[in-house]
Amino acid sequence: MARPIWSGTLSFGLLNVPVSLMSGQRATDLHFRMLDSRNNTPVRYERLNADTGEEVPWKDIVKAFEYKKGNYVVLKPEDIASAAPDSHETVEVESFVDADSIGPEYFEKPYVLVPGKKAEKGYVLLREILKRTHKIGIAKVVIRTRQYLSAVIPKDDALMLVLMRYPQELIDAADYPLPAGSPSKYRISSKEMDMAQSLIQSMSMDWNPEEYIDEFRGKLQRVIEKRLKSKGVVTPAVEENLGDEDATTNVVDFMALLQQSLNNKHRTPAKKSTSAKRAPKRSTSSRKTSSKHRGKRAKTAR
Repeated sequence: MARPIWSGTLSFGLLNVPVSLMSGQRATDLHFRMLDSRNNTPVRYERLNADTGEEVPWKDIVKAFEYKKGNYVVLKPEDIASAAPDSHETVEVESFVDADSIGPEYFEKPYVLVPGKKAEKGYVLLREILKRTHKIGIAKVVIRTRQYLSAVIPKDDALMLVLMRYPQELIDAADYPLPAGSPSKYRISSKEMDMAQSLIQSMSMDWNPEEYIDEFRGKLQRVIEKRLKSKGVVTPAVEENLGDEDATTNVVDFMALLQQSLNNKHRTPAKKSTSAKRAPKRSTSSRKTSSKHRGKRAKTAR
């Protein structure tokens, strides 16, 4: 079974629902390696000093922002850590909007929110009220090292968390030369409009995603299988290999919390992640180890 990205809370008003964030997509791309055609040895990417041409070890690499061509300001790990939000592992719903009020250009990547043990009531409550009101929740969430805008959307028995793009990440379509105005301006007749409408109606059908497949990937996969059975296989030189999930919640008075949320119009902040309290200076190995265990942590939220 897939492992959660992290385990934390979904909060709206004063209600905190323990959840696990699970991936909502799977990678199907075929990945290729670059080989040296002379001896079929893998080609590696190297970190080279632009002046000396020498390889730079990871321990000597720092992050910097190029504020002007050829001019940099170096950022220390604590500088980056100071900008990180305090509330890791929390989906904080800040508002609710009409489901059809957001354009498709804002939506980016889906995840599935899975309720923790004994957290089904709050999960179902939010899911069903979103369906009834045709609303979606707008939230902030931190995944790994970045804070995302996101939408909490009901789908069948699930609550989906869909990452969104911030407005500044989008290019206004009006910046491009687009054909504005009525159809008559482009000498489109009413008969042509009617015929186009008839064509669309004749091609209309119920949405069935199972009918759509990646034909290119399928053909390429068959080419690879054919090549495996032929003499095209090569053997390159050996390359040197350079929270507890049982979250529980106490029985709470949902009516009282909902009423108090309406009266106060604020939420109970989720507990700060222990990862946010750590000293910012950590070795590379410790960061890798902590990231592996972060997804296993679960919190008890009231």
